[in-house]
Amino acid sequence: MNKKKYMQLAVNGICLTAAAFTDHSFTADVMHETLNRTALCSLRTKSPVNLERAMPASGRFGGHIVAGHVDGTGVISRIEKDSNAVWYHISTEKKILRYIVEKGSIAIDGISLTVAAVDEKSFSVSVIPHTLANTALVSKRVQDTVNLENDCVGKYIEKFVMEQPKPSGITKEFLLRNGF
Repeated sequence: MNKKKYMQLAVNGICLTAAAFTDHSFTADVMHETLNRTALCSLRTKSPVNLERAMPASGRFGGHIVAGHVDGTGVISRIEKDSNAVWYHISTEKKILRYIVEKGSIAIDGISLTVAAVDEKSFSVSVIPHTLANTALVSKRVQDTVNLENDCVGKYIEKFVMEQPKPSGITKEFLLRNGF
């Protein structure tokens, strides 16, 4: 039996399965859902990208949970140098912003970052020199589109809270009033 070997890779934060690979390249199938939710179509030949292998279950966990399941995109509206850091201001939709909190986590093109500020239309992150030097974020410009993955904890909490059964209205007082 011929077992085909697959590998999970994140490309700019997009979880893909490498179905074929060599020492210098790989091939992955991409579906319409991925193209519709991500900035993958904005990449051109030789565009720098962030590549990361999936963390094994036995691996060291050192940041927020990033699954490679992009929630949507944002547009870089402003880039500002601030001493040794660079600020990126990113505009996005309300459905993405609802899960972004100041000092919370966000993944931008797969890069796990801390949110420094958030308002009704955008959020900002301050990026250190090491991150810039080791990611494709340094090549991004104003008006570039980036992939965004919210911290999954907030999404799960919202789902669990919203799906709680509604109170029945039957209380101890109700039962006593009705002869129980």
